[in-house]
Amino acid sequence: MKNKSLRFGLADTVYILMIILPLLAGIVLNVLTKPASEGISITGARIFFTVPMPLQDLYITEAQINAWLVIIAILGLCLYLSHGAKIRPDTKRQHLAEWIVEKTEALVTDSMGDFFSGYAAFITAIIAISAFSSLLTLLGLFPPTSDINIVAGWAILVFALITYYKLKGGVGNYLKGFLEPIFIMAPLNVLGEIATPVSMAFRHYGNVLSGSVIAVLISYALQGLSSLVLGWLPGVFGEIPLLQIGLPAVLSLYFDIFSGCMQAYIFAMLTMLNISGGFPQEAYEKRQRKKLEKKNKKNKKLQTTN
Repeated sequence: MKNKSLRFGLADTVYILMIILPLLAGIVLNVLTKPASEGISITGARIFFTVPMPLQDLYITEAQINAWLVIIAILGLCLYLSHGAKIRPDTKRQHLAEWIVEKTEALVTDSMGDFFSGYAAFITAIIAISAFSSLLTLLGLFPPTSDINIVAGWAILVFALITYYKLKGGVGNYLKGFLEPIFIMAPLNVLGEIATPVSMAFRHYGNVLSGSVIAVLISYALQGLSSLVLGWLPGVFGEIPLLQIGLPAVLSLYFDIFSGCMQAYIFAMLTMLNISGGFPQEAYEKRQRKKLEKKNKKNKKLQTTN
């Protein structure tokens, strides 16, 4: 019994370290590699090194590294919450895990319908990765959601799923959709199709990046205003940016926490609505009936010949 509890405790320790160590590694890497700067400095993700490739070199950036650190941390969190799960939950972690699963399944069922109930895990992953990526700013790390390349990759994956489910109604039905309501609208419909991943990527990227930029600008503006208004105070008191205390923290609560989590939720909702909205259920069910009838006829022929 002692050995079992010891193994359980060691596994818990490993999972907790999987959550903490990637974030600490990101902080250390940021401290060691970030160049010193004076004044306002708003830049994109730093390039750590380049991998030579035949067509185009592969750049390993700060956003990619931080995205993988978030994935490892989320994996550790999932393993920790599900470790020791029982049929009848008796721990707070299992209650929390089941609450997350139930809420996500209800959200997916309400938004997409019963046909897409299996998408709960995918939607949970999107919300978790997006939200935790945006929350990295609380640790002073570059958020992967502020890099258009990262968010565009998610949007392209979602676009592939949208197209896959649209094709479930048949290639002819898919192409016919570009000619509705009249064939003259075909160019606009094609542009609308391409605009879906573009708008999803830029909406998420733009909102997260703009929040970070506004917070930095206001912080430096308050620093200058403090020096201008309170610079007459004697000694050290005139050098302390008193006006910079408080408001930047409140703005961080909004831009880093509320806005980051809200954008994760919006991206997940757009994913669910676009996938389920593009799925031609009637055409799909009609195709399935035809396939079933064809299969039954084939089986009857085999039975009569035998």
